[in-house]
Amino acid sequence: MTIIEQLQQRQQVIWDNPQVEQQPTTFLFDAALIDEAERRLQRFAPYFMLAFPETSATNGIIESPLASLEQLGHQFKASLFVKRDDILPVSGSIKARGGIHEVLVLAESIALQAGLLTTKDSYTLFAEQAIIDELSNHTIIVGSTGNLGLSIGMMSAKLGFRVVVHMSHDAKQWKKDMLREKGVQVVEHAGDYSVAVETGRKQAEDDTYSHFIDDENSQQLFAGYAVAARRLVSQLPQKPTTASPLVVYIPCGVGGGPGGVIYGLKAQFGAAVKCFMVEPVESPCMLLGMATGKHDAICVEDIGLTNQTIADGLAVGRASRFVGRLMEPLLDGVLTVSDTRLRELQQLLWTTERIYVEPSAAAGFEGAVLLASRYPTAQHLVWATGGGLVPATEKSHDFI
Repeated sequence: MTIIEQLQQRQQVIWDNPQVEQQPTTFLFDAALIDEAERRLQRFAPYFMLAFPETSATNGIIESPLASLEQLGHQFKASLFVKRDDILPVSGSIKARGGIHEVLVLAESIALQAGLLTTKDSYTLFAEQAIIDELSNHTIIVGSTGNLGLSIGMMSAKLGFRVVVHMSHDAKQWKKDMLREKGVQVVEHAGDYSVAVETGRKQAEDDTYSHFIDDENSQQLFAGYAVAARRLVSQLPQKPTTASPLVVYIPCGVGGGPGGVIYGLKAQFGAAVKCFMVEPVESPCMLLGMATGKHDAICVEDIGLTNQTIADGLAVGRASRFVGRLMEPLLDGVLTVSDTRLRELQQLLWTTERIYVEPSAAAGFEGAVLLASRYPTAQHLVWATGGGLVPATEKSHDFI
């Protein structure tokens, strides 16, 4: 049975990438952009401490802890860790990395061009009215299933931008409500993620002062995500080696967030890290694009899948070509997981470790279950991608 036939039958599958290179000789993304992203985030650190006091503990750096999961690791028979991007400051998801970074790129560029800032100034100037007034002349537009819209909407509104978030039908109502409470214009669509993105892109084309943030193709988003890998180095209890690798499992929607993180990990650790994306059985767009080599020229609906899943952040039918091509020599594989299993893993994490994550963020744990025996000497790391802002009423709908 071919991989496409397995996907059509909604089977949970493990697809190993035949193109992955153990020692990639070339990295196709400009590492200088990642260097600059690191420096930019550092420049904005004083502003974050002022605007978001919860970042004071990390000196204004938006970062999440790495937690050891001893009880769950014992059940999985693995040395198990979770990267807590579900509690990243400001927006409570992995999108606080790339999404917020691109907003900062735009804000910095506008302030510099207006003569209101130099890179030697304290960036606490972004809290002053002169820059806020200047940024209010500009609109940031994005298409999202939820968490990217939250991160960009909250950050943009705080800086003074006008913000429009186009949200697909999969987006949770509480996310729409939270954005509107922050003064963000939310445009709801009956279609999926692709419809929201294309509508947002078209709107931005019609206005010189509008800026479209594109999770499918943005290099600045990608660079912001990739910074995470460099920070992980000091958090790991032991340095990965080829004999005792780091195996990372990260949920995947269109691919920007996981692709950026994986790119950074491969650049940092080389053959000592193995990276797997995890997708819902109804929305395996990255697996489909990678396995066929068609990337964004094929979507899950083309093979009879619905693109409907409880994992709203992963409900994407067509993967990013930009990310897919970068992943060809780097990504070790892709796994799929059913909605029933997502809910089981979400509840297992809560009952065992008292950690609540969104269904999307629970996807990576299936990787650790299925591949623990393949890599018995590894450190297994699940990237928890969201859940920090979920209201208590929503959590109670799940199981708490």
